[in-house]
This record gives sequence, C-alpha cells and structure tokens, in this order.
Amino acid sequence: MSAAPASAFEIFGMKFFENDDEEAAAAVIDPVNYTLTLDPGTDDADLKEAIENTARLKQDEGKPVSGDLGLVIKARDDRDRILAALYEKARYGGVVTVTVGGQDLDSLPPNPEFNQRGAVPVTISVEPGPAFTFGEIAFSGDAEGRNPADYGLVPGARADSTLILKAGEKVVVDLKAEGRPLARLTERNATADHKTQTVDVVIAAEGGPVAPVGEVGVSGTKTVDPAFVQRYSRINAGQPYSPEALTKAAERLRTLGVFSSVTIREADKLAPDGSLPMTIEVSEGKHRYFGVGAQYSNTDGLGLQGYWGHRNLFGQAESLRLEGSVSRIGESDIGNLDYSAGILFSKPGAFGPASTFNASLKASIVDPDAYKAFTTTAAAGVSIELSDTDTVSAGGEVMWSDVEDAFGKNKYLTLAIPIEYVRDTRDDKLNPTEGYRAMINAKPSYEIERGTFFSSFEGAITGYQAFGEEKRFVLAGKLAAGTIIGGDDLSDIPATRRFFLGGGGTVRGYGYQEISPRDGRNKLLGGRSYVAATAEARIGVTETIGVVPFIDVGTVSTDEVPDFKDIRAGAGIGLRYATPFGPLRLDVAVPLKKYPGGTSFGVYAGIGQSF
Repeated sequence: MSAAPASAFEIFGMKFFENDDEEAAAAVIDPVNYTLTLDPGTDDADLKEAIENTARLKQDEGKPVSGDLGLVIKARDDRDRILAALYEKARYGGVVTVTVGGQDLDSLPPNPEFNQRGAVPVTISVEPGPAFTFGEIAFSGDAEGRNPADYGLVPGARADSTLILKAGEKVVVDLKAEGRPLARLTERNATADHKTQTVDVVIAAEGGPVAPVGEVGVSGTKTVDPAFVQRYSRINAGQPYSPEALTKAAERLRTLGVFSSVTIREADKLAPDGSLPMTIEVSEGKHRYFGVGAQYSNTDGLGLQGYWGHRNLFGQAESLRLEGSVSRIGESDIGNLDYSAGILFSKPGAFGPASTFNASLKASIVDPDAYKAFTTTAAAGVSIELSDTDTVSAGGEVMWSDVEDAFGKNKYLTLAIPIEYVRDTRDDKLNPTEGYRAMINAKPSYEIERGTFFSSFEGAITGYQAFGEEKRFVLAGKLAAGTIIGGDDLSDIPATRRFFLGGGGTVRGYGYQEISPRDGRNKLLGGRSYVAATAEARIGVTETIGVVPFIDVGTVSTDEVPDFKDIRAGAGIGLRYATPFGPLRLDVAVPLKKYPGGTSFGVYAGIGQSF
C-alpha cells in the first residue's frame, strides 16, 4: 500500500498547509464518519429549505462526529429540531423517522456500536403532513379584552407556532408598557385537533400592580462618577416604569463611549413602598484611544488623518480629542497640500442630562482651485436633545482667515452665532435603510474688518426606503439648499463661507469645489446660493457586497436665490462591502456636463455610505 501524500507539517508547534478537514478530524475524539440521506417529503421550496437548514447532520455533512453515541445524539437532536421546524410552519401532524446504521433511532441501545468499516449510513425521512389553521383563540386574565388579531392570531389563518410564541411575549410587553413591571404569562397553551386540522390557543397573563421606578443603583464603575451615570441615564426614582425608557437609557449610556457594556437589571419584587428598585450595571472600557484614517479620490488625491483622544477626562465622560490631517497628496505639490489640526472638547450632561457642551479650536491651510486660505476658528456651544429624534444646538464662533482668491488677498475676522435644528429618525446612522434626517441651520455673522453683516441659511433632508424582508434593496435620496443674505459684494464674504459644489460629498464626477460661478478669467468665485440633489439605489448582491448606481445634480449661483442657469450632474456606480464598523465605499462617477479642461471622471473611496 502506498503512503498518502503529506499535506501538512509542524515546526515549533506551528502547522503549515493544514486543510480544514484535517484540522476538524484532529479536534474530534474517536471520529466517526457518516453518510446522510434526507428526504424532506415535500416539494414546497420554503418548507424544504427550513428542514434542510435545521438538520445539523445536513449542515455538517462531510465532518466526523465524536463516537457512535455522538452520532446518535446528533440524530436525535435533529429529529427534535425538524419537528420544531414543522411546527413553525404549522405542520403539527408531521412525522420524522430516523435510522442510523440501518436501525430505527428508538430501537438503539444506550451505548450503540455500529462496527461499520466505512461511513455509518443515516436516513432521515420526513412526512410533513397538512398545514393547520387557527381555531378558537381565547385571551384570559389580564390579557382578556385584547384583540387576538392585534397579536397575529386570526381564526382560519395558518397556525405557525412562532406566532403563538410571539403573541404571548407581546402580551407581556404590552402589560409592562402600561407600567406593570411584574407582568408575566400564566398560561400559553396550544391544542391541535388532527381531525379538523385546527389549533386552539389559550393565552392568560397576570399584569401585577402598576409601580413606579424605585431606588436606582449603579455598579461596576471604576473611574466614572456613578452619580453622573444615574443622572445621565435619566432614570429617576418615582417616574413611571417604562421598558422603552430603560432601553433608551442603556443606549444613551453606551453612546458615551466610556462603557464596554451596559445592563439595567430590575429587582424581581417590589420594595415595601410599592416601587421597583433597579441597578445600572456597567463595565468600563479603555478611555484613551488613537487611530488613523484615509480616503482617496483621483480628483482630490489621498487624504490621511490621525487622532488621539480621552473619553473620561474628569470622571464624567468628558472627552478630549486631538486630531490632524493632510490631504490632496499626489494631486498637488507638497507646498500646496491641505493641512488641518484641531482640539475638540465635549462635556455631556453639562447643563442637565439632555445637554452637551462642545468647544473646539481648529486651524487649517487649504489650497483648492478656488482659493488659498489660512484659517483659525474658535467655537463653543451647547446642544440639547429635545426628544429621541430632535436636537437643537447654538453657540458662538470666531474665525480669522487670510484668503487669496479671485478678488485678491484679503483678511477677515468674522463673528458668528451658529444655530441648528436636526430631526433624525434613521434606523442606522452608518448604513440606514429606513427613516430620514432633516437639518436646518442659520449662521448670523458679522465681519469686523469691513463692518459687514451677513447670514447663511442651509437646509437638507435625506430619506431611505427599503424593500423586501431582508432589506436588500434601498432607495436613498438627498436634497440640500442654502443661501447667504447680506454683504454688499461677494468679496465681503470670506471664500471659506461661500458655496461651492463638486467632489465626493456633493456632486461626484466633478473635482472638489469645481462647480461654481466664474469670472471672465474663468476664476472660481463661489456663490451665495446652491441647490443639490442625489439619488441612489443601494442593491445588496450578497450579505456583504452591494452595488449602488447613483446620480448627483447641483447648481451654484451668485444671487441669493438660485437662478438654475448652470446645472451640473454626475452619474456613476459604486461598490459597497459590509464590515462591522460600516460599509467600505468605492464610487466611480463621470460628469454629464464637463467643464472645458475640467475633470473627466472621479474615483472616491471611504467608510460609510455617501450620506
């Protein structure tokens, strides 16, 4: 007999060229191979897929199990799992027959030995039987009076077991939403009548007393102030009990970034005063962090960013972040690159648990085609959460800028009061499939050097609509507009405050800030108003890969109201690759109305959807 070729070797404990089958066999004690014959007994594609996906012997086909007894245990488990899958499809009269080594599963001894020279044959035969429908449905106890149809239980409809389970769970959820923290099911019974092929259901619940929130404790903190944790959670003794409020409180604490886990545990009984005590259990994560990032486009070159931060500076989740970036690498000479640096500070709960104080100091040197500017900006402000979806912010800003543009060299010292309102109902900030985000802001400003008052106003709305149960197809749209009112001449407004379009964030296919009014020398001026719109079709090809055809349209005008005399559009297609931290994005676009001597196409790469 010739020896089998070696497919792996080991040096100093490290294995090389080892295939998955060898690794799996080495990990299994007393490996037993098997062959499987699975007859789902149906032509219904959905039911057949459910049976096959449930059977672990099917999913692990080709992999050995541990011993003859291990094979029998896995076969018994599969029989139970397939029966459960049949119940989920309302097949309560189904029969699953399993043989191992030619013997019926129920006739095997406690310690079977098959003594097979080769793989042990396993046969699973399924007789699904007919689909049952709901018969009589009764809610009793504190569930009485509720409409079963509101819980998915409709007489005559297919009686999937999952509907019965979910109905019982929802009854308890609804009772707890009424402020009854001790609500529980007392009965959830389903009786199948094989003669009529119907299922009668009885669901009973006990709501328990209405109770307010009691004493709220905090555990697990090390460097974070526990009093701050309780205050920022907005869970206070005496307030009505609400599961939704508890869920939102946990999410709110997680967004601080200082905790690796947050759990709110409720007591299993009421306190003597009739309230429900609870404890916020947290586990602190690493407070210091650093990182780097990058993005690329053929029109703007390569951009690199670096940052360092602290998430708990003084013990109440205050954050400090130092960041710097350099961009347009490869697109411009080293002396004309863009640079920026900044210090950002944030204190959550500064003026109440719904408020956050923000301050920043930033400096930048930018040299796009429209202008060259050195700017330093100091800003401070407060944002307040009006609700789970609505936020308003206001503050003050001082910006000094030294600008060289189509109007020559000018210096500006500008005071501004930025005010913004945002409503955000998106289901996912990084990769939304439902909801919308609407923003409107105003920035009254005074330019000291010229004694000029002017104000900018901008608004934008993005919307998302998914189709299909798996939400593999999403239509996304964005509409934005802005205007600047005041200032006798366009030169009275700093170039960094004028409007430009073009590039990865606005109209793809054009260069950065390429869409702009121009003077007789074809110099970019920037505008007082703009309108931009984007439409995307986000199509999931697989669980991780998607394609995105898109079109962007925009116009910029020197008037306070857009004149739409020069409308530019770019179209293209993108590729998305899903990761745990958001989709990786690669877009390619071309301008549909190219400027003479302008950009012919754009390639953009980054993390997250384009909007």
